[in-house]
Amino acid sequence: MAPSAGVQGAFGQRSQTLGLDLGWSCEELGVELSDPSGSLPTLGIFYDSITAGFLLYFCCLRFACLLSKLCPLFQYNGVCLQGPSGVPGRDGSPGTNGIPGTPGIPGRDGPKGEKGECMRESIEESWTPNFKQCSWSALNYGIDLGKIAECTFTKMRSNSALRVLFSGSLRLKCRSACCQRWYFTFNGAECAGPLPIEAIIYLDQGSPELNSTINIHRTSSVEGLCEGINAGLVDIAIWVGTCSDYPRGDASTGWNSVSRIIIEELPK
Repeated sequence: MAPSAGVQGAFGQRSQTLGLDLGWSCEELGVELSDPSGSLPTLGIFYDSITAGFLLYFCCLRFACLLSKLCPLFQYNGVCLQGPSGVPGRDGSPGTNGIPGTPGIPGRDGPKGEKGECMRESIEESWTPNFKQCSWSALNYGIDLGKIAECTFTKMRSNSALRVLFSGSLRLKCRSACCQRWYFTFNGAECAGPLPIEAIIYLDQGSPELNSTINIHRTSSVEGLCEGINAGLVDIAIWVGTCSDYPRGDASTGWNSVSRIIIEELPK
């Protein structure tokens, strides 16, 4: 039984409307909406139900059709290719510090070391003070060249140093410029470790006569350290002499006062 012309017209119009709404026509899919068997009911509501079914079915067909048309553009050997990478995103905010980890397990003992060499410990002897003083109440020694006083000292170690000090009154006078030098000797030789121990007095404006009123005696000192002297008895003396390139004057040592030589042995 064939549907009425009104029903077919309505069904065909609805089908065309579906095709326009989805962007395709029934002819593109090869689907005929006619009823050649004439078995479709003539009720319009029944055709509406079929139309809704066709709508769902055609949606599935259309989606499959779109995939079949688009996939070949992005396929290689039958597999869809991945599209290009997007723009890298911005760095996120720094995270907060994590919780401190728990202490690790103690490591294993290392291999035993090689046996060391046995060395004998050297124990240094404690230092014993060693000093001496020689003094004179009134030397009043008026020589200009020569030995003034001497003091013998026993040095205990060869690797030590000697500190020497002369303290007493010194004077120099002359008519013209003059210079006198007071110095120490050790066993007859001046110190060479490192340099001589000396003191000088230079007078530029002399007096017209040697017995003029310019006659100043001042308590002075000659002091220093000397190294490189062997252990044993050491003769230490204070001398007076001239300065290089200057004439000598009238020297005096130890006038009207106590003079002394102090000697002390010091560790290096």
